[in-house]
Amino acid sequence: QVQLVESGGDLVQSGRSLKLSCAASGFTLDNYAVAWFRQAPGQEREAVACISRLGESSFYGDSVKGRFTISRHNVKNEGYLYMTKLQLDDTALYYCARRRSAGCSGTHLVADYDYWGQGTQVTVSS
Repeated sequence: QVQLVESGGDLVQSGRSLKLSCAASGFTLDNYAVAWFRQAPGQEREAVACISRLGESSFYGDSVKGRFTISRHNVKNEGYLYMTKLQLDDTALYYCARRRSAGCSGTHLVADYDYWGQGTQVTVSS
């Protein structure tokens, strides 16, 4: 059974850093690209970052470029999102997702991903 479980979400002050983790099971992570999405109340789910199967390429949403870093550890079957300089509008439920392909090129729509975790809440306070 394919599962993705996120962890690491927390309440943090603006300007601080936080690292999210995504533990994958039921499949071999290094066959797929992995991404992080987020969804704030009343807003659509948006792609934050994607990393290709071997980590050789990545994608970042415009709002997080230069602040967030996506990484992966294929031996551990885990993915990570390191977030720095957190801002109030980074507050959202963060999801880990398995991409339908090995790379991150192309669109980053919800339909481009086939398995999702339940999400981990990140709340940034002033």
